[in-house]
Amino acid sequence: MSNLSFGSGPTLKLALRFALREMRGGLSGFYIFLACIALGVAAIGGVNSVANSVTSGISTQGQSILGGDIRFQLNQREVTAEERAFLESKGKLAVSANMRSMARLPDGSDQSLVEVKAVDGSYPLNGKLETTPKLDHGALFDEKEGAYGAAVAEIFLERLHLKLGDRILLGSASFEVRSVIVNEPDALSDGFGFAPRFMVSLEGLGAAGLVQPGSLVDHNYKISLPAASSEETITRIRDEAQEKFPQAGWTIRSRTNAAPSLSANIERFSQFLTLVGLTALVVGGVGVANAVRSYLDGKRGVIATFKSLGAPGWFVIAVYLFQIVILAIVGILVGLIAAAAIPYLAAYALQNVLPIAGAGGFYPGALLWAALFGLLTTLAFAILPLGRARDVPATALFREQGFDQRGWPKPTYIGIAVALMGALCLLAIYFAYDRRIAIVFVGAVAVSFIILRAVSSLVQWLARRAPRVSSTAFRLAIGNIHRPGALTPSVILSLGLGLTLLVSLALIDGSLRQQLAGNLPEKAPNFFFVDIQSREIDQFKDLLQKSAPNGKIVSAPMLRGRIVAFNGTDITKMTISPEGAWVLRGDRGITYAKNVPENSTLTEGSWWPADYTGEPLVSFSAEEGRNLGLKLGDTVTVNVLGRNMTARIANFREVQWESLAINFVMVFSPNTFAGAPHAWLATLSDPTATTAQEANVMREVTSVYPAVTSVRVKDAITIANELVGQLAVAIRAAASVALIASILVLGGALAAGNRARIHDAVVLKTLGATRRTLIKAFTLEYVLLGLSTAVFALLAGGLAAWYVIVRVMSLPASFQPEVAVMTVAVALVLTVGFGLAGTWRILGQKAAPVLRNL
Repeated sequence: MSNLSFGSGPTLKLALRFALREMRGGLSGFYIFLACIALGVAAIGGVNSVANSVTSGISTQGQSILGGDIRFQLNQREVTAEERAFLESKGKLAVSANMRSMARLPDGSDQSLVEVKAVDGSYPLNGKLETTPKLDHGALFDEKEGAYGAAVAEIFLERLHLKLGDRILLGSASFEVRSVIVNEPDALSDGFGFAPRFMVSLEGLGAAGLVQPGSLVDHNYKISLPAASSEETITRIRDEAQEKFPQAGWTIRSRTNAAPSLSANIERFSQFLTLVGLTALVVGGVGVANAVRSYLDGKRGVIATFKSLGAPGWFVIAVYLFQIVILAIVGILVGLIAAAAIPYLAAYALQNVLPIAGAGGFYPGALLWAALFGLLTTLAFAILPLGRARDVPATALFREQGFDQRGWPKPTYIGIAVALMGALCLLAIYFAYDRRIAIVFVGAVAVSFIILRAVSSLVQWLARRAPRVSSTAFRLAIGNIHRPGALTPSVILSLGLGLTLLVSLALIDGSLRQQLAGNLPEKAPNFFFVDIQSREIDQFKDLLQKSAPNGKIVSAPMLRGRIVAFNGTDITKMTISPEGAWVLRGDRGITYAKNVPENSTLTEGSWWPADYTGEPLVSFSAEEGRNLGLKLGDTVTVNVLGRNMTARIANFREVQWESLAINFVMVFSPNTFAGAPHAWLATLSDPTATTAQEANVMREVTSVYPAVTSVRVKDAITIANELVGQLAVAIRAAASVALIASILVLGGALAAGNRARIHDAVVLKTLGATRRTLIKAFTLEYVLLGLSTAVFALLAGGLAAWYVIVRVMSLPASFQPEVAVMTVAVALVLTVGFGLAGTWRILGQKAAPVLRNL
């Protein structure tokens, strides 16, 4: 017993010895603790490892993804002879062109929108085009017996019920389907396509007659540099191109930035999943606090003995802090093992969708970050129960049932807990891709915790002041809700956050689907027609009017341009808000008009006269203008067809983008582009048209004007609806990590309360209560707690969804009763199910052993 004398002063080494000795009893009571930490760490570490795997793949396979070391892209025009000579002087050059068009059966019975890609004999410079059957460039694309060759996506054959060897019309040329594309090495750098790939030769594209003045076509010039060319070489070429051809208007991309849109989307999605993982970890922190409190409650006698023998408060904290940290390290290691395996599992699952993720990989940085989050969460939520145990006198520990009656610990421990949580939040914000979103998310989680704690206090306050009821079971249930050590705070806090997240996601998904399936098709035109030549626009509208006599036709001239400067300042040297950045990303559709376009309302400034011939003017979309910090009188410089055009902002207008009518961010005065070659865009709206009538319109337009691209809006909306559905499933599956953490914490909270439940059940049974009465009382208690949590989740999740839908997406919000029913059902099933599962064992407890220890 001499080792238990603390007169000579205890040491940390002694505290560690006691901690390890106590842990010989096993991990009973800490399985939920371990599961919560492991789940959060695995989610954060795994997500960031997958993101690193994909971005690493983009970086290491940049040449194959881009199709070269550097790419120059021009919209609506080819390079000049001087520009081509410059490009050819830098390395081996491959030329390709991308555009959308309509491929149709020779008999005109059916057609399909396709993503056309025309390549030359040097394609691909890097990587390998894989087709079935495997053919060389000549055999695949050359003209034979009056038809050029084409390699197509498998889905194209399925859509038009074709087989290899069949012929298809594209524009004014005939093509033979000779092969199916298995792997297109530079597909990722081309961006997302809404239609199946249709690959032909540049000669075949020329024979089709699709490229006309103003046609929406991207011309790509890819260069393979000599071996061992450095990034400095690529930068030097980029700078030289900009200096020699300042108004070329080309977009330059290098192998290190081969797929910027994909990289950005991976970063955004990984940020969302990281924040969800952090939410799961923080929710799991509640489970940590419950487990620590329950464990310390079971060690009351040991703690009281320590204090009676003169152990200082810090020693008591050190003993149990050592145990908690050791257990946290075990949970973190389990989570890290799972996280390290996730990139390989993701690589296997995504190998057909995202080949660059196929290698997997080990990323210690992502794992260390997740481990740090796990350790900070453990310490932040464990310090308050430890502080409470440190401050309770030994005499109180010998007398009391537990620590719940002691209230809050000293401010020192509260300060440490707040500091640790602050560090956790700052790390999450610092490492975030979009810090503004991270700040909002972290703030929302913090506010949710505060509100949930307030809701649990409100529920207890209402239960305390509820009128006396005659039912014994009901009276016991209400008493259990507000008594000292009640489960109310733990249940509402643990389940509330996970349910709120799922409710908000379900409501957002439902509103989007309702818009896509109902409201948008009712407002939207039936068809969009693109690449109508200026010389044919009148005849084209006559054909539409004849094919759809009840339809409304709206048309507008259309060019493509890229904003290069505001008020003479290069946009690349300006700080642009994320909300307005999309306007500056690549080429943008622009138009000119004498009058204010439909679906637009002037909000500031005035429109120019119909016969205006002065300084070029532009009308800017009001919301996008605000996001870009523009005001009346500012100048906008746009590169169109290799020329920089500067116009002054004459007015701002509110645009109804949700109408899906013809709308543009920028509308110029007609004199701005006088003489510039351009095509036209048209829409056809006929709410009474049947599917057969729409099919007839498409057949007639495609037959008479094969170079015009026809897009049936309902088909596009269906594709968008499917994409939204797939994304919603993925997001809900990811968000379910937070709900799983909530369920674990709920189970831990209910298990932690079993000791007090055993005492209550034995005393009540001794006083004459039947098992049926106790089961009824516990069931009513869990039902009331589940309903309270469900009501909060519906209100909080509904408010969050409303803000996102109405304020962020500018769409009408709608009430969805199925979400309410689902939320209530999930809350009741979880609380009543978990509650009764633990209670059933309690009711079988023999009275004598418990009564002897009272």
